[in-house]
Amino acid sequence: MYFLFITPALTFIAFLLLLLVSLSVPIIKSIYLFSLTTNVSSSLFNSAAYGAVKFGVWGYCISSVDISRVDQFTDLITKTTTAALVLHPIACGFTFLTLVISFFMLRRGSNGTARLPSIITLGIGILATLLTTIVFLIDVILVAVIRNRVNDRTDGRIVLNWGNAVWMALGATIALWLAMVGACGGVCARGRRFHTRKTEQY
Repeated sequence: MYFLFITPALTFIAFLLLLLVSLSVPIIKSIYLFSLTTNVSSSLFNSAAYGAVKFGVWGYCISSVDISRVDQFTDLITKTTTAALVLHPIACGFTFLTLVISFFMLRRGSNGTARLPSIITLGIGILATLLTTIVFLIDVILVAVIRNRVNDRTDGRIVLNWGNAVWMALGATIALWLAMVGACGGVCARGRRFHTRKTEQY
């Protein structure tokens, strides 16, 4: 019985997280994959300058202080990486489809089970879960590789910080894997209960 409610709830959480990640910088400025910050100070004039660039799925946003060398770091993100980042909205779309179908798990069929919606949810959900896992791995690898390149090229003058979008993708991945366990439980438990009920009638 609990499996019926766990799957839609966890799928909704995963969809919401993936939607927010898909709408990251420059659309939602507080959600980003990583940020580059620099804090340059001069003892000669006792002055300091601070600047930051936040990178998201669709681009980047620069803080109010002008950073003239940002173009050097945008070419760190290749066309292949950009193509990989497009998987974010695709995973979000498949998760939404899984969410819609999972609501049919709450409605029982003529035989008293919701086995068919559970099977369809499981099938499409596994695809969404695998895509989301790939998206999370791409995010982690992307940020780690760019962090190493930035450290090598700037000798620590520019610092790369992990963004919250990476951890939101992790949350969506975990939620989807747990939802798929719930969908499996919905397929197995509902089928067993129906089989037991039929046996008792004879």
